[in-house]
Amino acid sequence: MKPSSKFPARSRRLALRRWSPGGVLALVALLPLHAHASMFKGEALDTAADVLTWIVLVVAPVVGIGVFLLVHVLPEKIAEKNHHPQTKAIQCLCLLSLFFGGMLWPLAWLWAYSRPVLYQMAYGTDKVVHGKKDAAPAPGTEDTDELRQLRQRIAELEARLLDGTSAADTGKV
Repeated sequence: MKPSSKFPARSRRLALRRWSPGGVLALVALLPLHAHASMFKGEALDTAADVLTWIVLVVAPVVGIGVFLLVHVLPEKIAEKNHHPQTKAIQCLCLLSLFFGGMLWPLAWLWAYSRPVLYQMAYGTDKVVHGKKDAAPAPGTEDTDELRQLRQRIAELEARLLDGTSAADTGKV
């Protein structure tokens, strides 16, 4: 039997001892004398560092906060686009999500995509028109002919009541 097959770890150590001084000399001869950490030199290095500092300390946080806020407003925008009847509540949940570190945001997202079945049972529709141009006019702003006639008739009746005459006396009913 060969001694190297009986003790494989020992033979490897002996081989390393034989070649290690030569290997170290070869590595030292092949290594460069100066290491270059950057492709820039002198003033260009200072300018690149200044620009990178501004980007890291100012631009990146502003962009990050902007993207974070835009993502948190998405459920509200989706609910408004789908004419969800609870858009204001979804908006409130999105704002609360900002204060709770985004933990409520998935709930707002699911709520924005849900169909309001109970709302449909109660009101007959599951969509509500949002916005001023699509909304119904407020009471009192719409003045149709019928409404004008009714107001005129009420004014006539109030005037007669003050005078003491009745509709039966004048012949109008």
